Amino acid sequence: MYRDDTVDKDRFLIGARKGALKGFRVITDTKTGVQYLFIWDGYAGGLTVLVDKEGKPLIGK
Repeated sequence: MYRDDTVDKDRFLIGARKGALKGFRVITDTKTGVQYLFIWDGYAGGLTVLVDKEGKPLIGK
């Protein structure tokens, strides 16, 4: 079972967001610097790591 009190609430920063029913968020892991893209449209959505042109994960500053 998921327990909210076990989550490090300061680990992820949300860098961008748009809309309520459609949009995206760029999420940065503060421990690793890795950036993720979360995109949604209605009830559908997906999460993926952002990569550079060489396929390596983008590291936030």
